[in-house]
Amino acid sequence: MSVAIISGAAGLIGSEAVRHFANEGLDVVGIDNDMRSRFFGKEASTSWQREQLEQSLGGRYRHESIDIRDTGAIDSLFRGLGSEVALVVHTAAQPSHDWAAREPHTDFTVNANGTLNMLEATRQFAPDAVFIFTSTNKVYGDTPNRLPLVERELRWEIDSSHEFADGISEEMSIDNTMHSLFGASKVAADVMVQEYGRYFDMRTACFRGGCLTGPNHSGTQLHGFLAYLVKCATTGSPYTVFGYKGKQVRDNIHSADLISAFDHFFRDPRCGEVYNMGGSRFSNCSMMEAIQICEEITGQPMNHTYSETNRMGDHIWWISDVSKFQSHFPDWNLTYDVPRICREIHANNAERWLETSVV
Repeated sequence: MSVAIISGAAGLIGSEAVRHFANEGLDVVGIDNDMRSRFFGKEASTSWQREQLEQSLGGRYRHESIDIRDTGAIDSLFRGLGSEVALVVHTAAQPSHDWAAREPHTDFTVNANGTLNMLEATRQFAPDAVFIFTSTNKVYGDTPNRLPLVERELRWEIDSSHEFADGISEEMSIDNTMHSLFGASKVAADVMVQEYGRYFDMRTACFRGGCLTGPNHSGTQLHGFLAYLVKCATTGSPYTVFGYKGKQVRDNIHSADLISAFDHFFRDPRCGEVYNMGGSRFSNCSMMEAIQICEEITGQPMNHTYSETNRMGDHIWWISDVSKFQSHFPDWNLTYDVPRICREIHANNAERWLETSVV
């Protein structure tokens, strides 16, 4: 039986990947030690998702509470599975700009060293496996903020004549920009994944995601804005909008659409590939537009305030150009837009949130 190893298995993308590839017939080994609760507190713990995976998947899923920084433990796991490993999906990470600045060593060792551990274990013990890495659009730093933007009533928008009018492509430089320490640690991991593909001829891919979201997200103030926004709208908890008049734009991709892209790559892999991956022009919103959507879903006004201070390195406008991936995999399409995503997040979590009243 072929095996998929998925790090960050109880997180948003990891849990979606676990379910998908288990349902596709692979045995799945999940790596997750709930570092998210260490980063963001009890409210962000992924333990509830781990329990659901174990209950729903039974013998098709095996959980390992390993820290990806533990080289010996990672090597031991891969050594034991060896050539049975057909796929590695590496989603485990420290994902916050603000948190990275508090503990730079932790951020870098999780994001960069942890990725190196996963890559080298794959090379040593399962070199024929496909290796998929969830990178981030933060590898481009604040370069997107130099784009010619036009202010509209509820959003910033790019000049329609610009080459990136349909979305930002992989052609944007990652140099000469402020990344944030989080962005820098992800750059290190991103480039290493590319290098293992090119230097060792491994089948690797970096998916540079924008806002990854969905009902399985343990959203918190520092990470997972859309899930956290819906949570605050549902519970009446305060929400702070940081800078840019609340008109900053993000594309949002549902975890199921992202895992569908992973599946396409797994079935027809390439070496050292890079893809910008997000909701594109199909699924995007400004913060103010997202608040309006949440208010429509809950039927009540949000308790939100505005801070003039934007987060350092934060993007004013980001919409991904996914045409490169679509040219490689023309059968792949996005299926969830922002309103549908928000409705599903609310439907799947409102009862749990209201019962716990933890925000």
